Amino acid sequence: MNAISADLALAPLGAGDLIDRAVRLYRRHFFTLIRISAPPVLVSALGWTIDTIAGREISSAGSSLSVLWYFLWLMLGMVIILAGALFSLIVMAGATRNLVAHLLSNEPVTFRTTYLAVKSRFGPLLGASLLVGVWLTFSAFVGLMAFTFVWAIIGTVVMIGSRISPWLATIGVIIAVVSGVVFALIVFFLLAGRMAYVPQAMLVEGKTVFSAIGRSFSLASGNVKRLMAMTLFTLFATYSALVVLIIPLVWYGWLNGLNLSPFGGRESPAWFSIGYQVILQCSHILLAPIWMLGLSLLYVDERVRHEGYDIELMAARQLPEMPTLPGVVSPFAPALVTGRAPKFVAPLPRPQQTDTSLQLS
Repeated sequence: MNAISADLALAPLGAGDLIDRAVRLYRRHFFTLIRISAPPVLVSALGWTIDTIAGREISSAGSSLSVLWYFLWLMLGMVIILAGALFSLIVMAGATRNLVAHLLSNEPVTFRTTYLAVKSRFGPLLGASLLVGVWLTFSAFVGLMAFTFVWAIIGTVVMIGSRISPWLATIGVIIAVVSGVVFALIVFFLLAGRMAYVPQAMLVEGKTVFSAIGRSFSLASGNVKRLMAMTLFTLFATYSALVVLIIPLVWYGWLNGLNLSPFGGRESPAWFSIGYQVILQCSHILLAPIWMLGLSLLYVDERVRHEGYDIELMAARQLPEMPTLPGVVSPFAPALVTGRAPKFVAPLPRPQQTDTSLQLS
């Protein structure tokens, strides 16, 4: 088995294997991945900074005109945050294409290759990202309804139990909250996961927006547990990094007499709020590549599970490109399309071998 296969063995991945593979790739291409993921996060950071300043000033505005002015700035910040989130989805598609090219011919993972892939279909990717955003909002709403449903059922039992014993009421509230959150997360990821592979299908397989949505729905069966594990791991790692990075800011504030207790009764100064947002976005820049790599590997893994994609990739590495014949349409899609994305240069074909000596490993 060659070096590529040894580094990125193509086999069905569990949740732990998926996270482990993403972390190993992250360590290997750390600085390149930071450069790739930084632009979308910086866009979102600008929006959060604007919202932080406008949100503080709107409460102390002295006139209706000032309130309107800061409200408009608040709306602008929200639009910029949304633009950064959409930009992240678009960049994720380019990163997936770069990863698949890396699997095929050990093409280096670079900032330029990723953003050239994004540039090649930016308009369709933007439209697809908007549809994904709408679907995620709908999924969050359904998840909230699921939480409310569970809370209503268990809450009724809690009210009955509270007449018997206060301890039963307390235990019932805890059970209601935990059960509601778990059920809501399952419902959310069950719906949201259906659109997880839309950008990847567009750049790796060359599909149009709506055909990519159908493709994502067909691939996304059974990915709820792994998607939940990847999300929870990324959130935990992000806020763990935030805690480490924010300690110097907290020390500086404490040395300058800042009361950081939630019962202090005073609003934190502007420099602390802005500094907190900057550090939060820095933690997102550090951890966003893991989420990006995780979804890319999850897409490849779904194709390995459903379609034998590992065989396609090994064949593409070992054999010359299939010739195009007039009037003949092959039922097999290439491992990486070249028609709607930056030209992929396949490795040079090996010398012709006999059937007894041909190997795919």
